[in-house]
Amino acid sequence: MRFGFSGDGLGYRIARRTLDLVGSLLVLVVTAPLMLVIAVMIKRDSPGPVLFRHRRVGIDRRGRVARAGADGERRKQARYGKPFTLYKFRTMYSDARDRFPALYAYDYAPEDLANLPIKALVGRKQAALTDDGQLEVDHDPRVTPFGRLLRKTSLDELPNFINVLKGDMHLVGPRADIAENIKYYPEHHRAKLAVRPGVTGLAQINGRGRLSFLQTNEYDLEYVRIRSLAADLRIIGKTILVTLRGDGAV
Repeated sequence: MRFGFSGDGLGYRIARRTLDLVGSLLVLVVTAPLMLVIAVMIKRDSPGPVLFRHRRVGIDRRGRVARAGADGERRKQARYGKPFTLYKFRTMYSDARDRFPALYAYDYAPEDLANLPIKALVGRKQAALTDDGQLEVDHDPRVTPFGRLLRKTSLDELPNFINVLKGDMHLVGPRADIAENIKYYPEHHRAKLAVRPGVTGLAQINGRGRLSFLQTNEYDLEYVRIRSLAADLRIIGKTILVTLRGDGAV
């Protein structure tokens, strides 16, 4: 087995898991008082749970990804990779799926995948337009007032570090996606599923929610090619900067 600090090297795997454990524990301990305040504000803002639990597709160790069929949701998720429950602070109304069913159709046109910002993709049928006719990507009727603040500051993602601690995710990796989106991946984009998803990655420091669906995947594929301990540390450092500046947050 090759011992190195990049790719699939043993040294990198050990260092990355150590970084995941230390980093996630540090974030969860330091932000615990803030998360308690956020939990209280979420309960005051709208009825429903504090945490949002969502099934995402994790690492695919088989080296291939089969197209999902019309069978059960759990089985459909597993066809793409190992499914896991992603934790976030709830930013939407708890009955959003009943109130806005059209926003859960996941019916995309090819040109939308290439051109629309990923945050506007799902809600494009009800998205607002700016004065110059551009999509207003932060207009989502499902999001609560306090939820908009959480999304703008990325604080809604703090519970992701529970997933890192559990081993579902890395601190750095490709974006964790849902099965309904993965069926639209071009064949070569499915290579990103060979790496465990991350809280942050190249897409998050290069535009985040303002990138298109396909642009996000291209950044994820680039990360798969260059992944190393040095790259992870650079991405973490840049993530802190873009988060503080609010770049691309929607």
